[in-house]
Amino acid sequence: MLNRRFLIIRKATILFLIVLGCFGSAGTSLAAKYVRDGALIGARNFYTITADESLFEVARDFDIGVNAISAANPAVDPFIPAQETLLVVPTQWIIPDVPIQRGIVINLAEMRLYYFPRDNAHEVITFPIGIGDQGMDTPLGVFKVVEKTKDPSWFVPKSILNEKPYLPPVVPPGPDNPMGSRSLRLSNRSILIHGTDRPFGIGTRSSHGCIRLYEEDIQALFQMVPTGMRVLIVNQPVKVAVIGKKVYLQVSDYEDSRDLFKEAFHLLDGRNLLEKVDLHKVRAAALEASGLLVDVSIDN
Repeated sequence: MLNRRFLIIRKATILFLIVLGCFGSAGTSLAAKYVRDGALIGARNFYTITADESLFEVARDFDIGVNAISAANPAVDPFIPAQETLLVVPTQWIIPDVPIQRGIVINLAEMRLYYFPRDNAHEVITFPIGIGDQGMDTPLGVFKVVEKTKDPSWFVPKSILNEKPYLPPVVPPGPDNPMGSRSLRLSNRSILIHGTDRPFGIGTRSSHGCIRLYEEDIQALFQMVPTGMRVLIVNQPVKVAVIGKKVYLQVSDYEDSRDLFKEAFHLLDGRNLLEKVDLHKVRAAALEASGLLVDVSIDN
């Protein structure tokens, strides 16, 4: 079952942004590029809401998804936040725990893509994404990029034509094309990493399985990624990092049916960290699932 907060966001988003006229608005954010020095990248930011801003616009300016900024600020109305509201901007991440940090790593739980350049073993570039809706889940596994297309046409799948018979069988390139301006086809040929004509969908489960990026992000990624690059798709709602003597958790969730405390417990146990953490803090972090870094260390 979808988390109720994000279900409400998804249902109300389209109407809200039509009213605001935010379709196809140009983003100004830059790719989040970091030097890797351990498991942690980035730093938490803060931002004060000004007039006529929604969390969708703030999220895009900071190159994060609406899921992330909403989870970090659960008391704030994502559509009409009060002026002068101070937001926590979650721009700090624990890199997903994968055997090999190379190519593209996508973590569905946090709706985020990590790109590890071939020519720089110490760098990571990260982007927010939108993913497959329930019943049309983005698949897990190891894939590779088999095709790159600039200004792609959208050949509407039969499943979508059955749902929306008013659509043409082919949508040509242009501002109304849901593929956006660039696409990367994976070796599972029904799944693509592509742009979007609906930027408010970044940070939501709203696609038919494909992975969507803001237009400015897919254009940057398209330039960097060669054909044949490895793509690993994982689902890690709980991530852990040890920094000095402190143990941190980062919990992200888009489903409310999973026992995230149990996942955190087993993850910490597997890394022999249970004696170093306060399980009350671990439980609180799992329940909040704020996507923020949380210190769960035992108080000294």
